[in-house]
Amino acid sequence: MSKVPTTVITGFLGAGKTTLVRHLLRNADGRRIALIINEFGDVGVDSELVKGCNDEACPEDDIVELANGCICCTVADDFLPTMMKLLDRPNPPEHIIIETSGLALPKPLVKAFQWPDIRTRATVDGVIALIDADAVAAGRFATDEAALTAARLADPNLDHDSPLEELFEEQLGCADMVVLNKTDLLDPEALARVEGLVGAETRPGVKIIHADHGAVDIAALLGITAAAEDDLDSRKSHIDGLDEGHDHDDFDSFVVTGGEVVDLDGLTGRLETLIHVHDILRIKGMVAVAGKPSRLIVQAVGPRIQHFYDRAWKLEEPRRTQLVVIGQKGLDRAAIEAGLGSVLGTLAA
Repeated sequence: MSKVPTTVITGFLGAGKTTLVRHLLRNADGRRIALIINEFGDVGVDSELVKGCNDEACPEDDIVELANGCICCTVADDFLPTMMKLLDRPNPPEHIIIETSGLALPKPLVKAFQWPDIRTRATVDGVIALIDADAVAAGRFATDEAALTAARLADPNLDHDSPLEELFEEQLGCADMVVLNKTDLLDPEALARVEGLVGAETRPGVKIIHADHGAVDIAALLGITAAAEDDLDSRKSHIDGLDEGHDHDDFDSFVVTGGEVVDLDGLTGRLETLIHVHDILRIKGMVAVAGKPSRLIVQAVGPRIQHFYDRAWKLEEPRRTQLVVIGQKGLDRAAIEAGLGSVLGTLAA
């Protein structure tokens, strides 16, 4: 029997992983795909964003959410049993896609494919590192240590011991392909600079491709045949030789819930203010807009806020707003919830 190819999609908070996965499902070209989503936080939002994208290629029963912690730290408890259930199905998927959380280290996950019950039945077809090119160009998650140090010294509010750049290096160092997303926001000079920064952290021979809104040819991402689990030594990591996982206590996340929003401009304006005041890294979720039959998807990365209507609300699901807020340790949850309270409607009983 041939092994089921598995693609691991990693990338920092807000890089566009869910958007990329939605694109892949909509352009599956007849493939039967199963999706494992590792959420950041306790409430699943990413899985809701991809359900219904292409039920023929990936029905809801083939979308599995792992929300008990970062997948790289819960391999034995969560990931391995999930993989076994997918592989044990009478009609297993033709391809498995794993969307990791924004803080996941890919190497421990790849190493899990050496597990005896998995090794003979599945293989890591490729590790895809999705990079927010605009954020890197702005220096927020840059690997240029000198530039990052200068920026931190200029802003006393930044955490000078942040692990962000280390996570960035981990994801690039394990990648078989790098996708620079949001390249439409950069001029040629800035894009060339980002390519240089990213290329310095990748292994020899790793291709770097460009994307706008996660639109990448599915044939370029699936079918790499890297067998990454057999190539661990070339994928250097900061945790090599360590038995323990890595610490996520530097980050906070919580969910703000409300009812229908009457003033959409008021909501986006309030989000802009809160992001600036509290240095929020990421806001994502679904908004119920009064008078609109479809749910509104909101994606905020730093100061950039995007939103679009994706599908009609189902009859059986409540019209409610759910926004996941992610930031570094010390987020003032009460202040953020209070700031959103006046623009979020009351949830119906």
